[in-house]
Amino acid sequence: MSSPAFSIHAAVPGDEQALHALIVGLAEYEKLAHLVVATPADLTGALFSDKATVEAVLVRVPEEREPVGFALYFHNFSTFLGRRGLYLEDVFVKPEFRGRGLGRAVLIHLARLAVARGCGRFEWSVLDWNTDAQRFYQSLGAQMLPDWRITRVTGPALTSLAALD
Repeated sequence: MSSPAFSIHAAVPGDEQALHALIVGLAEYEKLAHLVVATPADLTGALFSDKATVEAVLVRVPEEREPVGFALYFHNFSTFLGRRGLYLEDVFVKPEFRGRGLGRAVLIHLARLAVARGCGRFEWSVLDWNTDAQRFYQSLGAQMLPDWRITRVTGPALTSLAALD
């Protein structure tokens, strides 16, 4: 998807540094920079190896050399629908470039991709404090699912769970 004001394109080998910088920008925005351990090399493996399981798009504007936004996504599966879905792990547009329709364009781009791939749904999570994002997503027709909570096991807790008999 593109217009004279911006372009959205699939990440390709060589984009890892720019994507990593945007991931750090997202983490800083969410006040979670201390959790970023991924490296550009990790992104190379995740996105471009024979075992790649994720995809990404980058958002560019003519006046900037580096991308100003990204989305990272992958397929999941709905047992109820019997079809795969598209899960948006992260979407981010640098704050100084918001209000130009870039985030909206990314979500439309991914929705079209989900439809083209025959996905039964397109979903993502949003932080409870990010009410601006929640309103934005709802304005595009997204529903907040109040009965669902994200459950996560990571780090030592993951290791401990895996070691249980």
